[in-house]
Amino acid sequence: MLTHVSFLKNYNMETLFAEIKEIIRKYAFDKKLVDDAKESSRIIADLKINSARVVDIVLDIEEKYDIEIDDKSINKIITIQDAMNVISQKQG
Repeated sequence: MLTHVSFLKNYNMETLFAEIKEIIRKYAFDKKLVDDAKESSRIIADLKINSARVVDIVLDIEEKYDIEIDDKSINKIITIQDAMNVISQKQG
C-alpha cells in the first residue's frame, strides 16, 4: 500500500524520468530508442548519444533544475537512472 509520501516520491521520480527523456530526445538521432528507454538505459551505449551531446544534455539538466553538476558527478552519469540520482542529490 502506497502512503501519501511514497506516492508523491514515486510521482516525482516518474515525472523526472519523463523530463530527462524529453531532454535526451532533443539530441538523439533515433528518437524511438529514447521513447522506449528505461531507467537502466545507458545514454551513450543504448540510446546512441555521442559524448559531445552528453555535455549538451548535462547543460540542459543544469538549466532546467537550477543545479550545478561537477565533473565527478558527470562521470557517474551512465544511465538515465544515474542522471536522476545526480539531480535528486543536487536538489536534496
